[in-house]
Amino acid sequence: MQNFQELFEIGLKFHGHKCPAMPMGLKAGLAAMKVLGVERSKHKELYVKAETGKGHAAGCFLDGVMTATGCTYGKSNIQKLYYNKMAFTLIDTKTGKAVRVSLKPDFFEKALASPFVQKRKAGVLPQDIDPEITDPLVNRIIGLKESEFLDIGKVHTVDFKKGKGLFEIKRCEKCGEVTFVNKLRVSPEGKTVCMSCSGYQD
Repeated sequence: MQNFQELFEIGLKFHGHKCPAMPMGLKAGLAAMKVLGVERSKHKELYVKAETGKGHAAGCFLDGVMTATGCTYGKSNIQKLYYNKMAFTLIDTKTGKAVRVSLKPDFFEKALASPFVQKRKAGVLPQDIDPEITDPLVNRIIGLKESEFLDIGKVHTVDFKKGKGLFEIKRCEKCGEVTFVNKLRVSPEGKTVCMSCSGYQD
């Protein structure tokens, strides 16, 4: 497994800016992996059910979790539940063993009162915040013990069903674009069409 510093550098490049929340997620992901005794996912050995949402503070947490675990949207081994909570469940898909990890409420409440977050509230972009504000906060997160900021649940077993990969494609008879067959629809005119051309709206 890559060491923490290597993963931290990967996380910074992937995430795009330096902030406290990404390393929170990185350390949380590594903590969950340690509890389950698993290595970083190369294919779909692990699965994350993330409880973070959209547009709330510290959503950067999830990029840290993804960096640590190797669970990505491209590999389809992460699911976002949109609960707007700073928590996730990591599942070992081979054994069904799982563990839920969340930020301690007191810790997160204090984190949201930090100078970094106050700047964000004022509309300052994270990459434009003075390193004199950002760096000490990030370094503090890196130096924390898991027990100081994480609530780690008990290992439990879930009924995890692995899906089969889909390889069959067809061209949409309206726009001509290649589409995997499970998302094709039959139009009122009897043509096989993609979701976009079918007029379907989620």
